[in-house]
Amino acid sequence: MSDDDRNGYLLFVPSPKGYRLEERDGAAPERDERVEIDGAVFIVSRIGASPLPQDPRPCAYLLSC
Repeated sequence: MSDDDRNGYLLFVPSPKGYRLEERDGAAPERDERVEIDGAVFIVSRIGASPLPQDPRPCAYLLSC
């Protein structure tokens, strides 16, 4: 198991009220992968650095499908 698997990742999730961050365990999804959250489907537009200061976890930036 890699360090990324143990530390998890973040999801940058769009909504009608703006964006929210969600923490997840495991490995981050890949670019162009579909992710379902609360019945809504999103696509990973990119994997980047966490927007939180000093946070080493990757962040999957999502787009609504």
